[in-house]
Amino acid sequence: MTAFPAPATPASPTMPSPLRSPDQSPPRPSDSSAPSSSSSNASRPERACVTELRLSAFARHRGLRVPFGPLTLLAGPSGSGKTAALRAYEALARLAGGAALDEVFPDPSACVPEGARPDAQRRRGFRIGCTVDGPRGPVRLDLAVQAEPTLRVVGERLSAGGLVLLETALRDPGRRTVEASWYTGGPAAVTRAALPDDRLGTALLPLRVAGRTEGQRQVLAAAEQAVVALRSLYVCAPRPGRMRAPAPVDAGRLTRGCDNLAAVLWRTRAECGRRHALLVEAVRAGCAGPVADVYADPAGEGRVRAVLDRGDGTRTGFERLGDGELRYAALALVLLTGPGVLEVDPAGEVPEALQTLTVLVDGLDLGLDPRQRAALLELAARMCERGHIRLAGAVSDGGLLGEEPSARVVDLVP
Repeated sequence: MTAFPAPATPASPTMPSPLRSPDQSPPRPSDSSAPSSSSSNASRPERACVTELRLSAFARHRGLRVPFGPLTLLAGPSGSGKTAALRAYEALARLAGGAALDEVFPDPSACVPEGARPDAQRRRGFRIGCTVDGPRGPVRLDLAVQAEPTLRVVGERLSAGGLVLLETALRDPGRRTVEASWYTGGPAAVTRAALPDDRLGTALLPLRVAGRTEGQRQVLAAAEQAVVALRSLYVCAPRPGRMRAPAPVDAGRLTRGCDNLAAVLWRTRAECGRRHALLVEAVRAGCAGPVADVYADPAGEGRVRAVLDRGDGTRTGFERLGDGELRYAALALVLLTGPGVLEVDPAGEVPEALQTLTVLVDGLDLGLDPRQRAALLELAARMCERGHIRLAGAVSDGGLLGEEPSARVVDLVP
């Protein structure tokens, strides 16, 4: 069987090989492979969350494991691959949401490791994967993608408890499908079918697996856990230049660029007084001068502008704030809200209370002074401790963010 290389071993620069042939049945569960209900249930997270990202061969990374906790900081100088790691995480999330490969990887050649040599068929590609922990225990998802000459999935594996639940492989390059086999556990060990080669097979399983046997129910439970955790993602990339402009009142949820922050303030101030008071407290800690309130004022033509109330009759519009203050205020608002306020598309089949929202921020410390960095990290630690939100951010230097025992700093060395 040709399988994914162990993440600790540098991946081959050639095109990833397909996974196990569907002709070889996945192993049946055994006492040694199935997790013990008495020993493992107590330590399992109540909500599904990504605990590890694997970049076996992606961009500048080979054989990289990135562990994730409630609060994770990816540290390293420019060129160390922090952005690439976050991009791989977001790519898995979008694929889990049903997006096609060409939507997720508009420039797939940029994802191929530097120096990767094409095989005899002039194919090159990349490998990424993750582990999702939750009520079902750790679930592993690994994906091999051909980037050249044609973008397509060439292999996927979903596994849990030592059992391969789904495995796909490209058998006929002339067809736009992969051969898939998933565990059944009934009279037939596996079910085989063709799946499209431009989608994540794990996200398609609820449409293909009936759930009649215990094995099929295992497959569905693992797929649901992986998809729910990956889809519950908000990518935050504040753009101060656009946050200064008035926003339409009906702008809806907060966009990834936070362009419509004023409109969201207009909404959230009236919806939850307690959360708004926490936001005012946070903004007070990160913005210069006194802050008595933060709100939005009508700006005409159905638009509103964000304002700081200084408490002495003076009001400072956000258009007067510095880039660091605007980024800080946007990130504080994100940490103090949730899926109903942020522009995310969580899995609807699981109640929101049972989902954990993960926030990805590239350049978390960009433009922030030491006081703002410390205040933001303290707020993030408080919010992540509750379990409803997780934060993974890239920083130029993990040491700049001060001492925070709950923060997991992952140093990426170029």
